[in-house]
Amino acid sequence: MTARVPAAVVRAAIALAGAPAHAAQRLSARSRTAVYRAGLADGRSVVITLYAATARRNAITESAAIRAVADHVSVPAVIGYGHVPGHEATALVTADLGTLTLGGAARSGQISDERALKDLAGLLGRLHRAPVQSWAPRRAFFEQVTSLGRRCPPSVLDRIAPALAAITDAVDTTTPVWCHGDLHGDNVVLAGHRAGHRSVRHLVDFTDATAGPRESDVAQTLVMTDAVRSPLRARTVTDAYPLTLDHHLLAAWTVFHTTRCWAHSSPGDDRAIWADRLDELSRRTPHLFCIRRPERTHR
Repeated sequence: MTARVPAAVVRAAIALAGAPAHAAQRLSARSRTAVYRAGLADGRSVVITLYAATARRNAITESAAIRAVADHVSVPAVIGYGHVPGHEATALVTADLGTLTLGGAARSGQISDERALKDLAGLLGRLHRAPVQSWAPRRAFFEQVTSLGRRCPPSVLDRIAPALAAITDAVDTTTPVWCHGDLHGDNVVLAGHRAGHRSVRHLVDFTDATAGPRESDVAQTLVMTDAVRSPLRARTVTDAYPLTLDHHLLAAWTVFHTTRCWAHSSPGDDRAIWADRLDELSRRTPHLFCIRRPERTHR
């Protein structure tokens, strides 16, 4: 860890964990959140997620989501959450489970790619069995479409209109489950990992957790692990997933999440990659697409 500790991390550690931080390492940074691993003066190592003022409620909702699903899937212990004194930010402090992730173990060959995909599917199944409380955050699908529409031309939404219609038609008949919203190998921490012993898989990063259709969450994992590009790898996930899936709805959500990734990608090579993935999906599931395709970014 670095000895230079951001002021917000110092104050969050004191206020929410009861001890000053003497070192911190930034793990990730997004537009509204930043995540640090911090060493505290009392010897503990914790993970501190800072939320910008525009995401003020996320510390509360993320901590509540972690507690709500803890009886069904392994998650980090919540140490504290709330306002950071002297800052507009709020923070969530959780126990540090270590540095080895399922994604890292797969990339290094410690775990096979097939095993990692099956583990993700099993974790999703356990998470989706957790009861959804009335206070659970929900995001209406029309809001997601509206948000997507702000980032792409109308022709893109026109192209995936059949997929959007399939999702909309299922809204009133789909029972919501707890959705992680961003489950991939690097959001699973392997705790207690050692040779000859199976480590415990812990879900982390519940920033995007909401109540929603299970097909949306499974589709997000297919997209973020790139399993969607290989029918064999995709079946590895869906066959290992223990609950019933509507495969037509799953395909529609896969189209939607891929389009969202295209819309958020950087112009150039990154966007071209996502455009190619949309083209692949349109060939496999033509009933979920219209003829028009998103415009490519010229280089």
